[in-house]
Amino acid sequence: MSTYPKLTEMGIRHPEQIEKFSVYTVGNTDILQVAYNRKKGSILPITRRYKFPQLKESVMVDSGTRRTEVLYKSTPAFREALHELEQLKLALEQGKDLKARLHEELKLLKEDMALRTEYIESMIDQL
Repeated sequence: MSTYPKLTEMGIRHPEQIEKFSVYTVGNTDILQVAYNRKKGSILPITRRYKFPQLKESVMVDSGTRRTEVLYKSTPAFREALHELEQLKLALEQGKDLKARLHEELKLLKEDMALRTEYIESMIDQL
């Protein structure tokens, strides 16, 4: 089972390649634009747009006159896709933070080893 079922359903096979995404509305359609980080020479598109028609809902505005208004709201599929993209973004950011911390730890370890090696060499020279 996929970690991102809605994205898989939309045809996104490699969510780790997603670089960024944006959301906007045109008319009564929510549009999700996804930008990918593709390797040089790839024939796959750099960006793709996914369209989600909004749901039409009648809401009673005045119960005395029984007047209603039409409202449009996002579909559950659109909200699920957006939620999964937010989770993916958070996971990627945490991975970058971890990578930076590991680099810092490795740098400190190298410094400690250099100091320790220097100390041992000075002890050998004293013998």
